[in-house]
Amino acid sequence: MGFFIETLIGGLMSGMLYSLIALGFVLIYKASGVFNFAQGAMVLFAALAMARFSEWIPAWLGIESRWLGNVLGFIAALLTMIAVAWVIERFVLGKLVNQEGITLLMATLGISYFLDGFGQTLFGSEIYTIDVGMPKDPMFLFESVFQGGILVNKEDVVAAVVAAALVAVLALFFQKTSTGRALRAVADDHQAAQSIGIPLSRIWIIVWSVAGFVALVAGIIWGSKLGVQFSLSLIALKALPVVILGGLTSVPGAIIGGLIIGVGEKLSEIYIGPFFGGGIEIWFAYVLALVFLLFRPQGLFGEKIIDRV
Repeated sequence: MGFFIETLIGGLMSGMLYSLIALGFVLIYKASGVFNFAQGAMVLFAALAMARFSEWIPAWLGIESRWLGNVLGFIAALLTMIAVAWVIERFVLGKLVNQEGITLLMATLGISYFLDGFGQTLFGSEIYTIDVGMPKDPMFLFESVFQGGILVNKEDVVAAVVAAALVAVLALFFQKTSTGRALRAVADDHQAAQSIGIPLSRIWIIVWSVAGFVALVAGIIWGSKLGVQFSLSLIALKALPVVILGGLTSVPGAIIGGLIIGVGEKLSEIYIGPFFGGGIEIWFAYVLALVFLLFRPQGLFGEKIIDRV
């Protein structure tokens, strides 16, 4: 029983990190109605910016405090992601208002390749580390209840708490603020939103900036765990089944979908994997997403689209 709970907790924590990346997809889709294939590149670019600025700025200013260097590096990386959002709106999305969805989709693919290449040019292509002081040591819980206790990684706990807090803040932002309601209106109909005075360009800059902030937080967490390397952008692919499962338009769906994927892949690898030779954790999420596409394509919390003719 103790091992099952340990696996369950590990899956929930991984699921929260998947949810954090999936939020970036949901944010962009809610504002523009297009699936943002550049989200993985944004996570990588933000992590590179954080890693490099945290090194460069203390060296430039002669700062020895690691904490202050990380704070300044985070601010510089965040400003960089806001600048990226402005450039994307000014030179890409702003030129494609009211175009077909496939046009916007191809635009995000182009943005993805640009960020990958520009990130290497600007920050280098080595493997970098991000050290924000997250605890690395494991801890044992419920030792008096289960023999040997339940092993939990402190870093995973901190990462899950940060991800959960950010998810809660974004959910409130969409539901309770006028900007959040404007974002939903833009997603429903660009032309109608413009006709009632909602500035489309400003809304897109805001949503891409928020998505950049989410990518930065996700990049810091994953960079701290795995190191900042160019395979980091592939982690975002794990968020694709999450948004399919939860629904492309649902922030709560991204949360629930991430938790289901995280727990499902861990439990299936441990308890079903031995019968198939292992490797279930790699493809479990995608098979589950395929099942949902066949039987409930809008996801658990997505809006069902009905076309009347």
